[in-house]
Amino acid sequence: MDQSGSSTSNLFSLQSHILAEESLHPGASGDFSWIISAISLAGKAIAHRVRRARLENALGDEGSTNVQGESQQRMDLIANDILMRCLGTRASIAVLASEEDEEPTILRRGNEGGKYCVLFDPLDGSSTLDTNGAVGTIFTILRNDHLIESAERTVCQPGRKQIAAGYILYGPSTAFVITTGSGVDLFELDPFIGSFILVKRGMRIPQAKRIYSVNEAYSASFPQGYQEYLKWAHANQYSSRYIGSLCADVHRILINGGVFLYPPTTSHPDGKLRLLYEANPMAMILEQAGGMSLSGSTPTLDVQPKKLHERVPLVLGSSDEVKAVMRHLT
Repeated sequence: MDQSGSSTSNLFSLQSHILAEESLHPGASGDFSWIISAISLAGKAIAHRVRRARLENALGDEGSTNVQGESQQRMDLIANDILMRCLGTRASIAVLASEEDEEPTILRRGNEGGKYCVLFDPLDGSSTLDTNGAVGTIFTILRNDHLIESAERTVCQPGRKQIAAGYILYGPSTAFVITTGSGVDLFELDPFIGSFILVKRGMRIPQAKRIYSVNEAYSASFPQGYQEYLKWAHANQYSSRYIGSLCADVHRILINGGVFLYPPTTSHPDGKLRLLYEANPMAMILEQAGGMSLSGSTPTLDVQPKKLHERVPLVLGSSDEVKAVMRHLT
């Protein structure tokens, strides 16, 4: 199905899409397409486990915490294991880094063929699964610098250096959104043929939409500028939409427009979202779709990471709506 939604259009799979893009680069080896293939395989497996999570008694806390001190859900660990197993066999991957793991995993050095680093949040929004909420996998791909010995230093690259980013949203359908730096494309999983099929090419976010997405329960602990923005939004008949899953909230904004905010708070003065495997991938997607993303007053993609699990505040969405927020922060 193409962007118009015509059922008579030719079927075009995610794998065909990546191979077509690689054909534009004469020196391409096919390694990149193998990585995307592994991520799509993991997405299919996670989608299956998410649908059966209650039947398989896979909901709720595992009883452990991750490096950020957050309770790990059973499905967090299941999704993490699936991604590690699918990506761990790809010979071109040097480093894997997950939200659930304290340190990056070194698979191989550059002189052993390790060209890429893959970072991911295996199951964003997993705490909403108990109530049948939409959850997602967020990923980003970076080039490996074989001259850097430290895996953490290798992956601490500004978002501008991402060569691909995307997310897989597990909802009523399983959506795969990806950018390789030349626009944003949307695929959906057809469970009957087991393939992600292109449904929208070159997605563009609306320039403006009077919708904001933020957890207003914490607004009393937001910096003054964010509180002033919310007062302004209320006075200008904005609507509030907040799901509590970054993938689901960003997906809605990407399609319909609006702005997503995760401000600093008293308990998280540096913000709460992880720069490398949450904020940067989403920022790349939104910018490629014509939107904006800022962390503080700096474009998110220009922030220089200092550590793997670094957190940042985040404002992203339609360009006019992001600018409206920023007018209250300066």
